[in-house]
Amino acid sequence: MTSKKTPMAQTRILVVEDEDAIRDMITFAFNNTGFMLLEAATVEEAKALMQESIPSLILLDWMLPGQSGISFIHWLKKKKEYLDIPIIMLTAKAEEENRVLGLETGADDYVTKPFSPLELIARIKSVLRRGPIADPKGQISVGPLCLDIYSHSASIHGEPLTLTRNTYDLLHFFMTHPNRTYNREQLINFVWGLTAYIDERTVDVQVRRLRDELKPYQQHHLIKTIRGVGYQFSSEDFDV
Repeated sequence: MTSKKTPMAQTRILVVEDEDAIRDMITFAFNNTGFMLLEAATVEEAKALMQESIPSLILLDWMLPGQSGISFIHWLKKKKEYLDIPIIMLTAKAEEENRVLGLETGADDYVTKPFSPLELIARIKSVLRRGPIADPKGQISVGPLCLDIYSHSASIHGEPLTLTRNTYDLLHFFMTHPNRTYNREQLINFVWGLTAYIDERTVDVQVRRLRDELKPYQQHHLIKTIRGVGYQFSSEDFDV
């Protein structure tokens, strides 16, 4: 269990992979990228490293000795301090059902072995660009809007917002996936899950309720309607 730093390392990437050759290849590819790599060969080693330092992203192998990557994701999603860490799965399992299982369990992306190191780095940067992750105190901030994943609450300019569980879940997704357009079906799947009893009209209702909460602060324009497509949360249009 080791950690290897580049001279200007800032973003911590936890690589959970039991094959030495793959970890070495990733380490070589990440030279001079500005990432700090934390390496673990098992889930238990990964948990120990995470007690010392919470990573910005996890590269996770599917098949690991002792405990699978899928089981590790289940564990991560039950921990308040870890549930918002982005995860990219590294695996030789290329079948569609396995890709779907990984994504539905909570992975943010999926890379099949063998993979190009340059593609992997591009995937990591893409996932990290999707939006902010929670700090160690469990807070996600975009402009003056702050969301607390521990208390399931939100505030703007320090003033608490009155959110239902549905509007909180929607705001959480928007804040962690800004500046990208999602249609109503995608929002249902990503925010509430395939088994939720929510239809597309209900999505519109929840968006309207969330806008109503932001309106007294003149921030309702952050949730944009993209005509004929769906909705987008803008992280760049705050009025301060």
